[in-house]
This record gives sequence, C-alpha cells and structure tokens, in this order.
Amino acid sequence: AVIILLTVFSLYTRFGKPMDELFNVINTVEEGNLSVRVKENKNDMFSDLFKRFNKMVGELERAEQQRRNLTADIAHELRTPLHIIQGNLEGVLDGVYQPTPDHINATLDETRLLTRLVNDLQTLSLAEAGELPLHPTCFLLADLLVDLASSFSSQSGSLGIDLKTNIADPDQELTADYDRLNQVLSNLISNAFRHTPEAGTISIETGSGSNEERSVRI
Repeated sequence: AVIILLTVFSLYTRFGKPMDELFNVINTVEEGNLSVRVKENKNDMFSDLFKRFNKMVGELERAEQQRRNLTADIAHELRTPLHIIQGNLEGVLDGVYQPTPDHINATLDETRLLTRLVNDLQTLSLAEAGELPLHPTCFLLADLLVDLASSFSSQSGSLGIDLKTNIADPDQELTADYDRLNQVLSNLISNAFRHTPEAGTISIETGSGSNEERSVRI
C-alpha cells in the first residue's frame, strides 16, 4: 500500500500537477487574459511543451496589442480630417469665411483623405504587418504646407491661434506619399493646437538641404 501511494504521488508530481497548471492557464487564456504564463522548469519533462505554449500565448498577446494600437491609430486618423471639415463648414455657415474656391477645395481634399483612410481599412492585415501600400509622387513641399495651412485656417481662427508658414525654398521638391505625409503633419499640427494657448503661435517651417535632408519643422 505504501509503495502504491508513493507511486501515485510520484506520478501526480511528475505528470498530474504540471498538466493541471497547464489546464488552469488555458482556462485563463480562454477567458481573455493573455498575460498569464505556465511556470517553466528546465528539469521538467514538459519544459519544451510549456516553453512553446508560453511563446504561442506571447504571440497572441502581441497581436492583440497591435490590433488595439491600430484601432486607436485609425480613430485618430479619421478624427483629424473630420474636425477640419466640420470647422470649415461651420465657419462658412457662421459667416466667418466666404465659400470661396480655396475653402471648398480644402474641404474637398479632406473628404478625399477620408475616402483614402476608409479604403485602408480594407487592408487591415497589411497594416498589422506594417506593410501599408505607399504611393510616392514628386510634388512641391510648398504646396503641402499651403494645403495644411488652408485646412487648419478655420480651426486656428476659432481658437485664436496664429498659424504661420515659413517656406525656405518655394521650388523645393519632395518625392514621397503626399497623403501619408499630410496625415503625419496634420496629426502633429492637431497636437500643437491642443497644447498651444489662445493668442499663441504655431509655425510650420521647411529647411533647405540636399535630397536626403528635406525637413519640415512644426
């Protein structure tokens, strides 16, 4: 009887207890908690199994975090052009701005940007892999800054913030994805508006240099 009890206890210690811990962790993962891990013991015969299981759960946790970050990024990207469109339309309705071709074109550009962002949602798998398609074109850097200033003109007026542009070289060209670069700079300008007090100034400046040293400073 003593030998049988010792044998059963030994079998439980070697096989039953590790597997019981594994099943508990699996149940926790099933409930949505991806931060749990199975304790690894190099002397345990299940060490390789536990190591592979922990690696799998770690990859699931990383993928879930990337999905959440992507969702937050998409919401932020959509919010910026929507605010610009709303500000431009409210400015026209309130009589602050006249419905000139410049303001209409600026609003139309933001709707095109929204269309581009919505289309990007269809490439969600590429975004998670960091492989969103780029469409580089050659354009004048001054045109990008003028478009940005025009897009945020109504917002700067309503907040009482002076938005200035300083273009070092009006003929400076840049080869890049215009819309993506516009998104990045628009986000930076939006952040600048949130942290600039009333009657403050936001400056958008370009720096001259070689083809590899083009720069925009906000």
